[in-house]
Amino acid sequence: MKILISADMEGATGVTWPGDVLPGAPQWERCRPMFTSDVNAAVLGFYDGGADEVLINEAHWSMRNLLLEQLDDRAQMITGRHKTLSMVEGVQHGDVDGVAFIGYHTGAGMEGVLAHTYLPNSVTGVWLNDVRASEGLLNAHVVAEYGVPVVLVTGDDLACEDALGYAPEARKVAVKDHVSRYAAVCRTPARTAADIRAAAKDAAGIAVRHEPVTGGPFTIALEFDAEHLALAATVVPGVDQVGERKVAYTEGTMYDGIRTFKAVTTIVSAAVEEQYG
Repeated sequence: MKILISADMEGATGVTWPGDVLPGAPQWERCRPMFTSDVNAAVLGFYDGGADEVLINEAHWSMRNLLLEQLDDRAQMITGRHKTLSMVEGVQHGDVDGVAFIGYHTGAGMEGVLAHTYLPNSVTGVWLNDVRASEGLLNAHVVAEYGVPVVLVTGDDLACEDALGYAPEARKVAVKDHVSRYAAVCRTPARTAADIRAAAKDAAGIAVRHEPVTGGPFTIALEFDAEHLALAATVVPGVDQVGERKVAYTEGTMYDGIRTFKAVTTIVSAAVEEQYG
């Protein structure tokens, strides 16, 4: 049994505001061990449940946040940016039996601690076939094309609620309860580690590869907080402006869908000016 962990940071234990997740910030340094604790608890739980291999894919910001030296020696980690499938890199090789979304959060325009979709601001909403989409929903459709189920999701309570829509059978662990976008009722790292480890052990029992799901075509729409960002996004072939601040495109597979999404958000982030956005 091989498990892939997609590790994001906004949904980690103790994380509640931008300084907690921005590389180089003092609070980011403080929160890195708690983020690592969440991931390592999942690693330990999956091995408790019979996994033979656990591969971690760093999925937050610079993708260089987890402390490798604090992870269980049996695990391996993909660290660094510019990967074919970004947040779920590693699922495409045909040997993964289950995926865990650790430290996930709700999507842009939704309630939730540090809610966003790919860009921390600028994007005010994302829809997949007219359904408001979080990163979890988008990535769940990607891994489904490889026949891999999402078996565990951790984050705030609203991220766990969001996961009911895209991974109803997955085990879910709320490490904190949403108060506002920048506030939460947080559990201690010792408590969340125990909860995540127990859930991962249980989740190993449903890590069974299935037939690939081909659910296309997929129409993805993005809404921005400024009109010029929609115009910038249309540089990507196939992306059309469908509203003053909104663009949309259609792809036959989520493999292509997520890669186009990454291209759009990369170009849009480069079009944002300091102060005015």
